[in-house]
Amino acid sequence: MIVLTTFDLDDYVFRALQAGASGFLLKDTPRELVHAVRVVAAGEAMLSPAVTRRLIGHFAAGGRTDRQRAAKERLTALTDRELEVLGGVGRGLSNAEIGRELFMSEATVKAHVSRVLVKLGATNRVQVAILAHDAGLLD
Repeated sequence: MIVLTTFDLDDYVFRALQAGASGFLLKDTPRELVHAVRVVAAGEAMLSPAVTRRLIGHFAAGGRTDRQRAAKERLTALTDRELEVLGGVGRGLSNAEIGRELFMSEATVKAHVSRVLVKLGATNRVQVAILAHDAGLLD
């Protein structure tokens, strides 16, 4: 499910994600809509960049030290290459963009993302993006 709205309010984002949305786009990004439909149809998640930044900021606001320690501990299960891919996911990049940045095929990136999700017990890219931020990979 993708939520498309003109309302850029945190409460709407949180409620949509809690209800199971895999995408949340603002109407000011119409060219992203087709891409978002494809991404969500492929089983991944997509948020507007502004929403992603605020969502990560919200989760980073309190208990930073404890969360950072716990996040870093969870990331020890990942290989160096998976950590690089995780960094791209955390910055909101698509698989194609991560592939270009890391000189990998999109299929290889997708395989790495899938392994990262499994190893971290996450169900979508938003969860691993938050974890990457909490661990300090995006600072």
